[in-house]
Amino acid sequence: MRIDKMLANLGFGSRKEVKKLLKDGAVQINGVKTKDAKEHIDPNKDIVTIHGEEVVYKEFIYLLMNKPAGVISATEDNRDETVIDLLELEDQVYEPFPVGRLDKDTEGLLLITNDGQLAHRLLSPKKHVPKTYFAVIEGEVTEEDILAFRKGVTLDDGYETKPGELVILKSGLMSDIELTITEGKFHQVKRMFQAVGKRVVYLKRISMGPLKLDETLELGEYRELADEELEELMNFQP
Repeated sequence: MRIDKMLANLGFGSRKEVKKLLKDGAVQINGVKTKDAKEHIDPNKDIVTIHGEEVVYKEFIYLLMNKPAGVISATEDNRDETVIDLLELEDQVYEPFPVGRLDKDTEGLLLITNDGQLAHRLLSPKKHVPKTYFAVIEGEVTEEDILAFRKGVTLDDGYETKPGELVILKSGLMSDIELTITEGKFHQVKRMFQAVGKRVVYLKRISMGPLKLDETLELGEYRELADEELEELMNFQP
């Protein structure tokens, strides 16, 4: 890879700004100054420093976000703030995207990456990756609902859902539940409860495959996946 391309990709400025860094003698490759923007390096073997600080190259970025309500799961939008807008510029330069969508008013776990292969594996309908949600429901959730969800319910457009695992945490005029599903139809959790005559008033995703929401993250905050989390995700077989 060309040295100017690598440094630009890592957010050290535009190609023009990177060329100035090189011209000023700020860049070294394996301890030797270089001013040639076209010089090729092996990012995995060569040691690159800028002003003496080592530059760590990575091809992929894996971010775990606690998505807030009011923000949409997209890379860009003309009207609304997106989850990518919440990222630092140094992370935006990797051109990541959200893996799947959470509704605008839904909170919780969102994986953001530029690893298309991993995203495809997690989103493929054939893989049946489980996703668990915490929800507050208007209306009393009952054992009948558990049985109905376990069989699969018919949505408003006639689609029959795959079985869902419903757990009642608190039942009453307002009920707290957890629901695990293995597909991701549009507004699916809300529509499943609609099918049994109830309404979702609050929704938060708490897990996706082996990934769990980091409860220490404030809404809108994110962090890189820990090595163990990434390893579990890469090896995950539903």
